[in-house]
Amino acid sequence: MQSPQAQWHEQWLMFKDEETFLFKDWIWPNALDDFKGKEVLECGCGSGQHTALIAPYAKKVTAVDLNTVDIAAERNKEFGNIEFIEADIATMDLGKKFDIVFSIGVVHHTDNPDMTVENLKRHLKTGGKLILWVYSEEGNFLVKSVVDPIRKAFLRKISRKKLFTISRCITCLMYIPIYSIYRIPFRFLPYYEYFKNFRNMSFERNNLNVFDKLNAPQVDFISEARIKKWFDKEFENVHISPYNGVSWRASGIKKCLE
Repeated sequence: MQSPQAQWHEQWLMFKDEETFLFKDWIWPNALDDFKGKEVLECGCGSGQHTALIAPYAKKVTAVDLNTVDIAAERNKEFGNIEFIEADIATMDLGKKFDIVFSIGVVHHTDNPDMTVENLKRHLKTGGKLILWVYSEEGNFLVKSVVDPIRKAFLRKISRKKLFTISRCITCLMYIPIYSIYRIPFRFLPYYEYFKNFRNMSFERNNLNVFDKLNAPQVDFISEARIKKWFDKEFENVHISPYNGVSWRASGIKKCLE
């Protein structure tokens, strides 16, 4: 039987091209080249899939996660410029500041996203760049009002193995409307843009996405006003844009306030 690390490595090889495509979309208008020669802090590295994308460019990567640094370290053992730290990104104090601080799909899962972002800012150099991707409150009414209550009521105590099986069944059922009704250009349909992108991904990648949503301990959907407030006053060259109608991608450069 394969170890969890070996299983994660196989998944990474399977999804690498798709993950690269998604990561580039999530950090846009920034690009992988922007990480060249930079000291980077990754907040919520998970199993290290994004760490593997930026490590070839960055001078050094400090990758932080609360639960999975062993898996991330195994996936990225070929790189010599990564330090993995097990810590809570909302309360960590690493004692240094970085050229780029980024967090992809994690801040909205923390107990207090506003407090978490403030802590990320404290780790950013003046002139450094903060990059975030979070689930949006706008466009996620069905997930908030239907999926999330069901998850909280029935799925919290289910084993990951059973939850993965449930996610596969749900993913299969989703293909029916997504490849029929959602092929008609009815842009008023909920999740129209999201499901358009869904058709570009493999079944296994889509299933992993469904599993992640069902497995998340908590979700705090972020409104446009809230994410704008995160970048207000302290940042310049701010970019905030919706992604597929269900998430926000945001970035900005920390100003010198003295």
